[in-house]
Amino acid sequence: MDVIRINGMIKDYNLGKVKVRALCGVDLIIRQGEFVAIMGPSGSGKSTLMHIIGCLDRPSEGSYFLDEQLVSELPKSELSQIRNKKIGFVFQSFNLLPHLNIQKNVELPLMYAGMPMRRRKQKATEILDSVGLLDRLKHKPSELSGGQRQRVAIARAIVNDPSILLADEPTGNLDSQAGGDILEIFERLHKAGNTVIMVTHDAAVAKRADRVIHIMDGQITNGNLAG
Repeated sequence: MDVIRINGMIKDYNLGKVKVRALCGVDLIIRQGEFVAIMGPSGSGKSTLMHIIGCLDRPSEGSYFLDEQLVSELPKSELSQIRNKKIGFVFQSFNLLPHLNIQKNVELPLMYAGMPMRRRKQKATEILDSVGLLDRLKHKPSELSGGQRQRVAIARAIVNDPSILLADEPTGNLDSQAGGDILEIFERLHKAGNTVIMVTHDAAVAKRADRVIHIMDGQITNGNLAG
């Protein structure tokens, strides 16, 4: 089954009187349960593509089907609902709230979803245990290593049980040992049935994926599926 199908996607940005084309007619298919890496140099369009896949932005032209639903023309309110239910995000800079302990950081998506406090505390604890941080529940992000903070970010991304996990340079701020540990978590999530899409500039990281998609100057150069 195709979880993502993109046809003829164009994305333009207006910078004053200048129009910059970030994506130039992208066609892309990602199957349910795949582990895909997207590679490309700075300015290639890979982050723009990731933002559109994650329903954080919309294309200027073209269509985007997510789970066979046309989402490229949905209003922002409906895109927000889709993000909360179907997509988890992991960023290079972790994006944790520094004044909250890690348990409360992981609870946030559950709070926005309206889950009762007792249940969300229990679920956040379970998820943090699954990434090896049960003994750090009351620690704040500043009290953790980079690898531990990225584990918290992954826990927060998966606490709502999304079917798709998007990771933007998730090992970019980590040493090789911590980065390897994070990739093992992604592989475990993939084996459990999640679709994992990871943007990276590191060929060694990309090799951990089932398929590598290369993007250059807003166009996919190789690695796409036909059909």
